Amino acid sequence: MHAYRTHTCADLSAANVGDTVRLSGWVHRVRDHGGILFIDLRDHYGITQVLCDPDSPVFAQVEKVRSEWCIRIDGVVKARDASLVNPKLPTGEIEVFVRDIETLGAADELPLIVFGDQEYPEETRLRYRYLDLRREVMQKNMTLRSDVVASMRRRMWDRGFREYQTPIITASSPEGARDFLVPSRLHPGKFYALPQAPQQFKQLIMVSGFDKYFQIAPCFRDEDPRADRSPTDFYQLDLEMSFVTQQDVFDTIQPVIGGVFEEFGNGRKVDQTWEQISYKDAALWYGTDKPDLRNPIKMQIVSDHFAGSGFAIFAKLLEQDGTQIRAIPAPGGGSRKFCDRMNAFAQKEGLPGMGYIFWRDKGDVLRGELGDLLTAKIKAEKKKDESLVAKISSEADAKAVELDRLEQEANLTAVRPVEAAGPLAKNIGHERTEAIRQQLGLGVGDAAFFLGGKPKQFESVAGRARTAIGEELGLTDKDRFAFAWIVDFPIYEKDAESGKIDFEHNPFSMPQGGMEALLGDPLEVLGFQYDLACNGYELVSGAIRNHRPEIMFKAFEIAGYGEEEVRKRFGGMVNAFRFGAPPHGGCAAGIDRIVMLLADEANIREVIMFPMNQRAEDVMMGAPSEPTPDQLMELRLRSIPQD
Repeated sequence: MHAYRTHTCADLSAANVGDTVRLSGWVHRVRDHGGILFIDLRDHYGITQVLCDPDSPVFAQVEKVRSEWCIRIDGVVKARDASLVNPKLPTGEIEVFVRDIETLGAADELPLIVFGDQEYPEETRLRYRYLDLRREVMQKNMTLRSDVVASMRRRMWDRGFREYQTPIITASSPEGARDFLVPSRLHPGKFYALPQAPQQFKQLIMVSGFDKYFQIAPCFRDEDPRADRSPTDFYQLDLEMSFVTQQDVFDTIQPVIGGVFEEFGNGRKVDQTWEQISYKDAALWYGTDKPDLRNPIKMQIVSDHFAGSGFAIFAKLLEQDGTQIRAIPAPGGGSRKFCDRMNAFAQKEGLPGMGYIFWRDKGDVLRGELGDLLTAKIKAEKKKDESLVAKISSEADAKAVELDRLEQEANLTAVRPVEAAGPLAKNIGHERTEAIRQQLGLGVGDAAFFLGGKPKQFESVAGRARTAIGEELGLTDKDRFAFAWIVDFPIYEKDAESGKIDFEHNPFSMPQGGMEALLGDPLEVLGFQYDLACNGYELVSGAIRNHRPEIMFKAFEIAGYGEEEVRKRFGGMVNAFRFGAPPHGGCAAGIDRIVMLLADEANIREVIMFPMNQRAEDVMMGAPSEPTPDQLMELRLRSIPQD
């Protein structure tokens, strides 16, 4: 018999009844049922119930075991009574009667409980991550991650790619974040850097003639943490191809990413058509370049309806250059209560509020008003106030006549009369509110919210409001993965204060139109750069690369970087491009984020085996730590204490 096990804790079934077996694992929980001890024994694969009674030669030893002890047991497989079968467990038809036991690793009092769904502070979970990882949900998440990576590798090989490794210790090369620097012992005063991405190396692989490259690549960036981003390191599916267009890259990566989501999406719908949306339109429609298309709401510009209107705040705002008013449609949000909730949301976002209009059935409004008048009439009659009764009766008769007219019109046209309500509606009047309603395609029971100013100043808040509206009204389809390529990114932007032109996005992207495009207005230059968004997250980023030295030098010159500085920063790549560089492009897909979506987790740390905390600390291993004086001496470094 094997030293530790003949079967895993998921293997045994009714076919094994009568067999003598050996199992090893952790004590998931212990139950004492009137002198009979039941233990749920757990390993990576599953759970088997084992039991022991006073007739067992090791009963006294079994009585001593506690949760999370690691033990080995020998025993005989027995069938459970039909009434005691557990259909939720693959091993639920059997149990093992313990004949022998060995403690492989006793456990102290636990700082967190593995059994059950108790919530613990993140610091506790990360400090004792090895215990946290024993929990069922974490076992599933890490297994999912491993399976996703394996699937990606198979799919890339099937598409004719080979995996090549690039250096982990290299030169500092700005990729949009801070480097992690590594001091050199052999070259005092000089530093290596951990690569933010294999960007330059994978381009050099193309120059070397390998045509198709991929790698499950570790990347290192000293960034501020977020729920969907690690503050230190992450992994990406990195790929590059030669002699390709932007569409070729899309056609290559879409079946890989889409296939992974179909394989591991747990039955959720995976969109087969992936829209291509310009960066400009994404900002307008969704307020973000990583839109969640499960939410059908599209924002629109409605400036014309407020210019010169009675709503002075927006009318005056539109007199300034570069300002807009945008509407966020809210189908089904046509109640004052909902509008007040969204106003409260805006105030939490630091705004004074959001203007709104909601539309209701005019007949319903009249019926409500008529009901109020009749109630008031009854009260006046009780007080015997004849003049007030007459006045109310006159108003009620007029309302009844109007209601009758509306009903007749509705019967003839089959269209219910609509009335706009809310502070904005009163200020801008029926004609403008009706034009807004028609433009947005809204009707009775719907609403719209409005934000104004220079788009870059309010787009992100508008995007978050769109998300909140979709969630509140149940418009967002939770059982779906919706993908979109965001394309046509601007290469340059102008600083509002200094007027200086600088790169807004990847400086290594080939400008659309090549050198000719760089001779015109820099703010009009678009790059062959693209991101893939899914359910509100950026999953993939890439570009067709600028492989022509003369175009690269010109692109950097526009942003104020001379040829000498470009050669100094990116000399290895620039020199290589002098020797017959092929047109090439590629992308990188964030593995951690993909697994986070597939696992239906909101925090990326739930799918990373040993993540850092919010302060970029490894509280389990004690990193970062202070170097010893000998280490600093050897590297010829000095640590300057903080004030």
